[in-house]
Order: sequence, then C-alpha cells, then structure tokens
Amino acid sequence: MAVRTLDRLLRPKSIAVIGGGFFGTNVVRQCLKAGFPGELWPVHPSRDEVEGVRAFRAVAELPSPPDAAFIGVNRFATIGIVHDLAKMGAGGAVCFASGFRETATDDGDGERLQADLIAAAGSMPVIGPNCYGLINYADGALLWPDQHGGQRLEPGERGVAIVTQSSNIAINMTMQKRGLPVAYVMTAGNQAQTGLSEIALGLVEDERVSVLGLHVEGFDSVQGFERLAARARELEKPIIAIKIGRSEQARAGAISHTASLAGSEAASDAFLKRLGIARVHSVPTFLETLKLLHVHGPLAGPRLSSMSCSGGEASLMADAAEGRLTRFPPLGDQHRSRVRQTLGSLVAVANPLDYHTFIWNDLPAMTATFSAMVAGGFDLNLLVLDYPRSDRCSDADWAPAVDAFDKALRMNSAKGAIVASMPENLPETYCEALIARGVAPLMGIEEALAAADAAAFVGRSWAQERSPSPPDMGRYAAAKPTRTEGMSCKTGEIPLQAPRSVSSTCLPLHPTGEEAGRRTDEAATKALLAGYGLPVPSGRRVTTPDEAVDAADEIGFPVALKALGIAHKSEAGAVRLNLTDGAAVRVAAADLTALGTGLYVERMVAGGVAELIVGITRDPFFGPVMTVGTGGVLVELLNDTATLLLPAGRAEIDAALRSLRLWPLLDGYRGRPKADVDAALDAIAGIGAFAVDHAREIEELDINPLIVCQEGAWIADALLVCCSPLPAKDNEGPELDRSTP
Repeated sequence: MAVRTLDRLLRPKSIAVIGGGFFGTNVVRQCLKAGFPGELWPVHPSRDEVEGVRAFRAVAELPSPPDAAFIGVNRFATIGIVHDLAKMGAGGAVCFASGFRETATDDGDGERLQADLIAAAGSMPVIGPNCYGLINYADGALLWPDQHGGQRLEPGERGVAIVTQSSNIAINMTMQKRGLPVAYVMTAGNQAQTGLSEIALGLVEDERVSVLGLHVEGFDSVQGFERLAARARELEKPIIAIKIGRSEQARAGAISHTASLAGSEAASDAFLKRLGIARVHSVPTFLETLKLLHVHGPLAGPRLSSMSCSGGEASLMADAAEGRLTRFPPLGDQHRSRVRQTLGSLVAVANPLDYHTFIWNDLPAMTATFSAMVAGGFDLNLLVLDYPRSDRCSDADWAPAVDAFDKALRMNSAKGAIVASMPENLPETYCEALIARGVAPLMGIEEALAAADAAAFVGRSWAQERSPSPPDMGRYAAAKPTRTEGMSCKTGEIPLQAPRSVSSTCLPLHPTGEEAGRRTDEAATKALLAGYGLPVPSGRRVTTPDEAVDAADEIGFPVALKALGIAHKSEAGAVRLNLTDGAAVRVAAADLTALGTGLYVERMVAGGVAELIVGITRDPFFGPVMTVGTGGVLVELLNDTATLLLPAGRAEIDAALRSLRLWPLLDGYRGRPKADVDAALDAIAGIGAFAVDHAREIEELDINPLIVCQEGAWIADALLVCCSPLPAKDNEGPELDRSTP
C-alpha cells in the first residue's frame, strides 16, 4: 500500500481558506488568534479581505500552491476546487462539506460525489469530507472552522496528538481543563481518501508528539494500523484508543454459540491487543491515560504503590485495583520495617498506605516516609491528594506534601502521579505545574487506575519479543498424533490427510433458502476435522435403531447418541449420553429418530476435567476470528471468553486460556486433577489452522464442548456453517477405531 506524505498538510507554511461564510471566516480568525507565522490566503469571489487579510478571487490567483487548504463551500463546488488545488500542486485539503458517502440518499448522489471527489484529488491528500479538519498547536496552524479550548505549545515543548472521527468530540476534548498538553487535534470525517491510520502515521512522525490518542468508530485499514503501530513502536510513542460501535447486524441470524459471543467488537479488541494499542472506554480515562503516558511513557510492570492520609482513600485505591492488570503488592518485611520507622507504631503499614496526619505539613517527615515507601521499586507510585477549593480555602499546607513526594521520587529515580479523587479538586494550573516537575496529575481514582492499566499494558506489549517465524499452529496441523490405548480420555491416532473431494453434506440454514450460509451436520463436520488430524472421538452416522445398536457394539460402550441436523441439541433434547448397552441405545434411537435428519453414534469421552468452547467466525474486516472460553450449555450465560485473530500462535492461545475464569479448574483447583493443557493447546491451535486453511469457506465453526481431560482433549460436538462448499473426506463421521474414545 502506497503511503502519501502529509507533511505539508499537517505542518503548513501557507494556508488557503476557500469560502467566506461563517466557517471560512472562522478559519482565518483562528489562524490569526493562534499567531500562525506563515502565509494566510483567503479565497472569496467578491470580497477584498477576510478578517483584515487580503482575499483572492479564485484559487488560480493564489501566489503559489498552498501547503494546506480549508474548503468551506457546498459539496458540489468542493469537487471543482479540489481538482484545481490538486492540479496546481497543493499539499492537501480539508473538505468541510457533508453530503457524500456518509449520507444515505435514494438518488445515489452521495456515492457519486464521493467518487468524483477522490478522482479530483488524485494523489493530493484530502481529509474528510464532513469534518472540521486540523488544529496544529505546535505551529499555530488551524484549518479549523470553530472555537476551541487549546493553546500553543511553547518552543521545545511536546504534546499529545488526538485523532477522532467525530468533530464534536474533538471540540469537547480541546476544552479539557486537565493540564494535558496537546500538539495536534485532527478529525478524519468519512475518510473518503485518507484514512485515520494514515493521518495518525503522519502525526506520529513529528518529534513534538509524545503520545497518540485515537477515537475510532471504524478501522480504515488493517495494513494501515499495522504499519502505524510498528512505526510508533520504533519511535517509542505509545498509542491508546477508544473504539466504539457494536455491530448487532453481525450477530443477526447467527446460529452458533460462537457467533453470539464474538463479532466485530471482540475482534476489534483482539486486533488492538495484538498491535499493542491500549484500549480505554471513556473520554475521561482517555485523557488521563494520555497524560500519564505523556509524562512517564509505558510502565515497566503492573506494580503500584499508593499513599494517602486517609484510611478511606487507601481502601478506595485498593478496591479500584480489583480485577485489573495493575495491583498493589504487599510490602516485604524489610520494606515494611523501613516505612514503619518513619511513622511510628501507631500506623499500620501496608500498600496502599494510610500514613495518617501525624506527619502532615512536616516536609522532612513526609519526605522520609514517602522516600521509604517509593524505595520499593514500584512501577508507578501514587499519592492521593485532593486540593481545597481556592475561592474559600487555603492550600498552603498542601505544598509540603507535593514537595516531599517530588523529592522522594527524584531520590529513588521513580515514577509518580498525584491522584485527586474528584477532578475539580486538581485545578488546571496545579496540573501544569506538576507536569513541569515530572509528576503526572491524574483526576479520579478509577480513571487513574485505568490509565495505569493502559500504560502497563503498553509496557508489557513492547517488552514481548516478536518472533520472526510464523506462529506455531499446533501439532495437529503439522505432525501425526501418537496413539494411547484404552478407554480413558487420551489422544488417539487420527488420520492426517487433507481431503480434497467436494462435500455434499452442507444443508441449507433455512428451508426457504433465504440465507446463503450452509450448515454441515455433526457427522460431516467431524469427518472434516478428523481428516485434518484433529482429536475427534470415533463415531458413525446411522438411520435406524438397529443400525445405532450395531454401531455402538462396534465402537464400544459407553456411547452418546445424537439427532443430526439440529444446531443446539441440548436445548432441543436431541442428545442422550452415557448409554452403556444396546437396549439403552435402541430406546434412545427410537426417541430421537423423528427429531432430525439422522442419528449419530459416538464413543463417550470419559474423565473430563473441564469443557471449553472453541469457535471461529468470519469478521467482515478482520477475516477469521477465534473465540475460546468456558463451554457447555451455559456458555452465553457465563460469557467467559477470550478472542484471538488468526493465525494465532501457541503463546497467544495459552495466554487466552490463562485469562479465563475457568483457568483455575484447568490448573487443578483445590487439589482437583489438572487438565492436559498441552493437549488443549494442540487442539485449539489445530482448529485455528483448519480455519485459516479454509478461511474462504467457513462462516461459523462452533466446537462446544472441547472436553479437556487429565490426558488428552476431544471435540465432543461441532457445528459448521459454510458460505461455500468445503472439502470433505466423507459424510459418515470419523474413522471407526475401538481405542479412540
């Protein structure tokens, strides 16, 4: 993918403003207000000047091609002006007008006009349409048609860059009173030509940008975001994002458990995690995280300390860390003793620490305590401190606390932040002063801990080694599993050939044929999976009770009997488990024959430790996405899942399993038997490899449960929805093998 340079547009030395109405006039006014040092050229067909600046009648009369242009005319006139600017060699343009592809009209004008706009621009970068444009606080260059709340950066100062798809959210963010230094604010509009990732890549190259913050409604390009994340990592500039927008349409009509759990939201989260982009979920947290990263960069680890002169605040801090990546580790004996020596026996020393008010307003004593606490080598040290309101109270006694904390941090080469429990209790002027001292001012306890989480996530992502080789997709995709004898739950020998004959087992999702998807029944699905080398119990398709009994005798008891052609068998009463003799099989077969399209007899899996769900869905943007989680009939109710983009390596899958609430059970909870996690990883990686190899054919693949035993892991149920016929070995089920469960 070719990448245009946006240097002239983002950092212009000359700006043309086309359109003399309210918005065009405001652009000129904002440039003048910010002290833009370059050339400013209003363009208006009838006015001699705009805001006291000489105006030109047409683009053709400009003294030279402008580096940047703000086009504030209607959508029809915009196209011609873009053409003229591109032809004369302008550096880029912001298109303010709406009414392009983002507008749904029956006449198709929006689509047509957008295509015309892209054609008119050629290779010239165009931002928008339907966007406010650019605020460059580093150079005072504003292609911005409204008021804003920011201020110029001082020479040599750095700030964050914010890119958003919402102009109003951008305006709101400029109005923050949190002391956050901002270098750029930019809106992407409907990204007709230049996407959000390309804009962000242009901004991250500026040495005056410290951190990049993205407000994302939709990703413009997987490749573009991958390129952005890689370049930001090279430059050691963290990225955080708010990703909004859940696609209910993607879930409509889904028949598998996986599709009800996954979808674009989960895939987006997995994508950002893979790129090392920290995700936050609110504007306040977004701003506080930007601030923390601007001051300290990524955190080396998740270990935090907290100090306050209130037990209530200490408890709030402790509670806020519950369920987070970051934590407040207990103090070691020597560390606790050192802190206690500075406070005396009346203070219970812990982390978070309530140092009481014995040392309040005593600079030497506070310095000693804070230094003793900070000396523990924490990744971030927090001091909870709400300032009094200045209109009614004095804050003179607060200065020693700040000075002591600052001195303690410097003595220990440590990172620190002052946390106010309420935003109004940390005024902007105080924030600016703290940032100047290298201390991060954070507003809100929850926001502070969320910011620390994000900074620790980025630090951990950056620290992880990137393997140059393809991900290890598991032994089932590469080597033949070994056989173990007996009826216990162990890995059996499964044929590894990749069948190439076209299957005739795909059934319409609906009798009316309204859906394009095609569902294979369980027997056919398991034949495909077994043919790929995945661990599938022995089974056989039958049609009558007599055939079911014969199949059970040959497979070996106990067996399971299922009605085929039913998506969720448990809910429909279409499965009978642990049938131990022919009589039980015959009775069950008589009950189930009328429910589906046939019967399936399968060897029971014994000795299960835990049940997992492993599912694949086709995301329209990311391709095949894998969900792993707690399986069984309560899968949606528990919603204990993790989502991975494919291909996924073994280490990623292992981390996903360990993130589940189910993990302690797999790991031998309270003395229970441990599950064969290696076998589970092999199976899950193999399922992922199968999905990658058949990515064009698979719409949904739902394996629920994958039964993980003390030895081995087995695919006990499987549902496959195809968007096109999938190669299959046959439709009878896995090859019969008495030693395979």
